[in-house]
Amino acid sequence: MTVGFIGAGNMGGALAAAVAKTVGGESVLLADPCADKVAALAAALGARVSDNDTVAKTSDYIFLGVKPQVMDGVLSSLDFGDNTPVLVSMAAGLSTAALAAMAAKPLPIIRIMPNTPVTVGKGMILYTATEQVSDEQVSAFLSMLAAAGRLDRIDEARIDAASAVSGCGPAFAYLFIEALADGGVECGLPRAQALEYAAQTVLGAAQMVLDTGRHPGDLKDAVCSPGGTTIAGVHALEDGALRATAMGAVTAAYQRTLELKK
Repeated sequence: MTVGFIGAGNMGGALAAAVAKTVGGESVLLADPCADKVAALAAALGARVSDNDTVAKTSDYIFLGVKPQVMDGVLSSLDFGDNTPVLVSMAAGLSTAALAAMAAKPLPIIRIMPNTPVTVGKGMILYTATEQVSDEQVSAFLSMLAAAGRLDRIDEARIDAASAVSGCGPAFAYLFIEALADGGVECGLPRAQALEYAAQTVLGAAQMVLDTGRHPGDLKDAVCSPGGTTIAGVHALEDGALRATAMGAVTAAYQRTLELKK
């Protein structure tokens, strides 16, 4: 199997690294206008530097890591020859129907919305696929990205709402981690220790939710002893409308996505 990347920026590069771990770097082709950057990435992954047309003609899967505003020009210019690869787009706001209209020939398409933690193998990747993508192709796609984190198939109509949680969510989580650490510093902890404790605590709490399947409210109750320190802190968070503010952040991100699509 050959997997090509057209555009190897931060997200494209992170996904290429994950794919290289599963299919082998020698099976990964990288095409990007920035010669120095793509050469360095190829050397790090054991991948091959290539060009758009070679990727188009020889790859089984092509990851499109280009900006939405230039996607039409890139797709319409690709010469696939007799090849019929699966296109994998990570461009925000571009539907599979829009991508199909841009391509020079009918092709199976998978649309993904990854988040930045794919860089450390802990990402959340939402995906949707057209009817032209076979079950075998979906299975191979899931296998090649296994090292990037979790993947979940979702109806395309819901992908923007889901992305407001998983795509924007890391920024919200970073703010919370920073705030926890700031509180620790205010209480006398050195900054480095406060950040480590806050980040590991949020990581562990998230893993508890995923591994146990228990509702976060139930897990929260298990930490709150009657009249104890944690419930006092929870009260302070409720006074600050933490939950309402977090909900508002997700809905604001979603509404902005809808505005940008117009």
